[in-house]
Amino acid sequence: LPLFKDFVIGWKENKQVEWRLSYRDAVDSILATHLLPAFGECQLDTIDRTRVLGFRSELAKRRLGADPSKGVEGKAMAPATINRIIGIVRMILDEAALQFGLQNPCISIKRLKLQRQDVEPFTVNETQAILARVRPDYRPYLTFRFFTGVRSGEAHGLKWKHVDFERRQILVRETFLNGRTEYTKTDGSQREIHMSQAVYDALMSMKPS
Repeated sequence: LPLFKDFVIGWKENKQVEWRLSYRDAVDSILATHLLPAFGECQLDTIDRTRVLGFRSELAKRRLGADPSKGVEGKAMAPATINRIIGIVRMILDEAALQFGLQNPCISIKRLKLQRQDVEPFTVNETQAILARVRPDYRPYLTFRFFTGVRSGEAHGLKWKHVDFERRQILVRETFLNGRTEYTKTDGSQREIHMSQAVYDALMSMKPS
């Protein structure tokens, strides 16, 4: 059976046609930083549950940004990040299982539980205070962001052809990330947002004449 590092070459070549460019970059980073150093020289049939669990435990012990010489302890890797890394291992070994009749050791490994994070949005008064004090040329953009709730990539990837002033709709169709415009993160992100009067006025003020 091939080594993990050799199998990954073909796996990535076949899978990347399904991926957004930003996701492809993320997979490349995870492979280079975590998976190839840990599993690259392993034959596929030697990667068992114990090895994957040990790798996951090692990830949980890493301290990101640690610098003992400066007394900086660093931060523990977030459970969501660990789940993402193990998810890539699972996908690779899923394909190996199909091609070589192996048992995927990741099947029975559960995802780490994620700690609930409370979101504290600005209050109406705080929003109005920010808009009153911000530079005038930033005010329309921040008004648009505050009152639509679009993601940064969606805001920066919005084109005028996707702004329907007549129907007062913003059509979220693309996102801008890492210097590239591409399809939104998921099909569910494709949506229409109704413009309030404040958003309508803000967009009209930014629209080229």
